[in-house]
Amino acid sequence: MLKNIPAILPPDLLKTLAEMGHGDELVLADGNFPAAALAQRLVRADGHGIPALLEAILQLYPLDTYVDCPVALMDNGDPGRRPPVWEDYSKAILRHEGDRQVELVERFAFYDRAKKAYAILATGETALYANIILKKGVVT
Repeated sequence: MLKNIPAILPPDLLKTLAEMGHGDELVLADGNFPAAALAQRLVRADGHGIPALLEAILQLYPLDTYVDCPVALMDNGDPGRRPPVWEDYSKAILRHEGDRQVELVERFAFYDRAKKAYAILATGETALYANIILKKGVVT
């Protein structure tokens, strides 16, 4: 048994996060995302939403400081109506990593990037356009 590991994080995800190196990317995929079809490595966190998982992951996972945007969101194509879940993401990132730039990636370009990601975490998130990519940094 370990202590100070958020209980929401499944063992397979902890192993995957530990294996990842600087510059590797992790996709947190909502329930509608074709995770199994695109993943090189698929980790499941069924029944959990992305905001809670993101909060737990950022306690362990440093974001890359050598790139302009270590976080990418799947663009919903409507600047006037951004998904409310993005505000939860912003708060978690600010709390754990400070003010970081976030890029918006067109849906099909996001799929292409997800295919190259180290791993995809399939979640039970029900919000639309809730998909997010995190680029791993270094522990200092």
